[in-house]
Amino acid sequence: MSIVNVGLAQMSCTKEKQSNLLKAIEQIQVAAAKGAQIVCLQELFTSLYFCDVEDYDNFLLAENIPGPSTDALSTVAKKLNVVIIASLFEKRTQGIYHNTTAIIDADGTYLGKYRKMHIPDDPAYYEKFYFTPGDLGYKTFKTKYATIGVLICWDQWYPEAARITSLMGAEILFYPTAIGWASAQDEATNIEQFNAWQTMQRSHAIANGVHVVSVNRVGTEQNGLMKFWGGSFVCNPFGTILHQASHDHEEVMVVPIHLEKTDSYRIHWPFMRDRRIDSYQPITKRFIDEL
Repeated sequence: MSIVNVGLAQMSCTKEKQSNLLKAIEQIQVAAAKGAQIVCLQELFTSLYFCDVEDYDNFLLAENIPGPSTDALSTVAKKLNVVIIASLFEKRTQGIYHNTTAIIDADGTYLGKYRKMHIPDDPAYYEKFYFTPGDLGYKTFKTKYATIGVLICWDQWYPEAARITSLMGAEILFYPTAIGWASAQDEATNIEQFNAWQTMQRSHAIANGVHVVSVNRVGTEQNGLMKFWGGSFVCNPFGTILHQASHDHEEVMVVPIHLEKTDSYRIHWPFMRDRRIDSYQPITKRFIDEL
């Protein structure tokens, strides 16, 4: 299809897993009513962002994929004829857990999953305590409306991930995300951090000639210590922002994406054509300290 209507569901979350799932379903319904064909939910939308602490009880939030949440969303996808991108806490087996996104096609078919490859470990983002790094590699999914690539939050800082996923045929890159500001930070730092986050993702769109869709949560969590900055957005293959959500409110956006523009951008700015793939072997080194 040349035009695909993409829905972004930016929402706040609570401690109640089922309530969050029902809210997400309501937002999917709103997006579908606005004409959305693909709807992306934010990272770990069924819970508060629990990685601010290392707490063994939080492993109880995990579930199998496919499992209860994907079953519920498959029913919704089939009823509304929409593709759903759902970020969940996956229990793979005893002692192995992943930060995983499930993709459900418009007929309700579970197409597969992507497991987050880059796992952060920073103050208030202790993800290495919970998540085993992804072992499925980078992936694309051929949905009813488009071939999509899905990466997750910390993945968005790595051009290699966006490049490989684009080379695999992704027409749109989706980034379910959970990122925010520490409440104690000054406004100048807040602005600088958000701009860096958005600029990095816009650069992936430009370098690869694809649309980028980033969906972040909103609201204050962690007993007031963290304000998730929302700011979900869609940009075109030249990095132009087509729509951006607020920093403070829940929002359901539907943005038309013109997939045929990828060819035009790649013809006129032929970054993909001019890649020197014969020269990139050093990129596989941790650091180039020997010539």
